[in-house]
Amino acid sequence: MKKILIQLDTDSLPSSFDRVVAVDAGVDELFSYGGVTPDNVETLVHGAIFTRKPSDLVNTAIFVGGSNVAAGEALLKAVTKSLFGPFKVSVMMDSNGSNTTAAATVLAASRHLDLSKTTAVVLGGTGPVGSRVAQLLLQQGATVRLASRSLERSTATCAGLKEIADVSKLSPHESQSDAGLAAACEGVDLVVAAGAAKTRLINAEQLSKISTLKVAIDLNAVAPAGIEGIEVMDKAREAGQTILYGAVGVGGTKMKIHYAAVRKLFTSNTLVLDTAAIYDLGASLS
Repeated sequence: MKKILIQLDTDSLPSSFDRVVAVDAGVDELFSYGGVTPDNVETLVHGAIFTRKPSDLVNTAIFVGGSNVAAGEALLKAVTKSLFGPFKVSVMMDSNGSNTTAAATVLAASRHLDLSKTTAVVLGGTGPVGSRVAQLLLQQGATVRLASRSLERSTATCAGLKEIADVSKLSPHESQSDAGLAAACEGVDLVVAAGAAKTRLINAEQLSKISTLKVAIDLNAVAPAGIEGIEVMDKAREAGQTILYGAVGVGGTKMKIHYAAVRKLFTSNTLVLDTAAIYDLGASLS
């Protein structure tokens, strides 16, 4: 029986990136739909679960994607709500690559740090990738400072993380001012820059003042770098006492996780591959 992946994209045009990865991951048939919302998804889900016997539904799976991560999260909830009893298929959510990128980032850091003893600052932490990096670091026992140009936004994001992680080691910070950035970075072992493309979040001089820094990861692939001095191709490059990763340096692991996650969907019909599940899968590949 053929393996069918149903791509539900919140954008009007389904992502060509996600389509290529699905094909390269070995999917036999790929059905792609754009403009999918929680209001119109139920019919698509029912079409997936009622056309095959429950025992054959392991060969059908759903991928939720799109550029809007909040819309993807809402769509994932609607999809899982539409599944019931034996009529279930496995589902993966990776809107804008947020989950696979966050997983690859934290795994890169874990190669050099004991995360349970790590203090980290996530710059651009209110974005979809940054908030997920913070979530995963917390779930590995790290102390996390979530920094944003707006303390209000940082505080709101920290409050949202209470629903999915132990936030006793989480604190909000503003990084707009030099003093705020310095306070957020003081004494940290790990700096992750997860801001928008073309946005410099910390310069080389500011980075050099973090005497405790062991690992710095910049997820911005478009110049200027989010962390000045990190090149996009850096992969565990040593710079004094600090290990550096750029976006492409992390990207290789991100792609491996994405491929593996698509394949994993067809090992069961009850999986929900969200942020934490995708991280666990990535860890199993190491």
